[in-house]
Amino acid sequence: MFIDELSPIFKELTQHPVSFLGGFFSGVFRLNLADDPVKSWLDKQTGVTTYTPTGTEAHNGKAGGPQQIMID
Repeated sequence: MFIDELSPIFKELTQHPVSFLGGFFSGVFRLNLADDPVKSWLDKQTGVTTYTPTGTEAHNGKAGGPQQIMID
């Protein structure tokens, strides 16, 4: 019974060992693939540069945090 539950994990490990261990490693250490050290390493490995917006969106002149208002 216990072996039946673990068999899909071992099947993926034997079919794709590098991607499985990479995903396992990033899950254990809670690495975000969009963070800079990991993202730049992945870009070097794949040869593809990914674009992520930096958050410079227009907010119609409004600030991102709480605002103070004056009521007469």
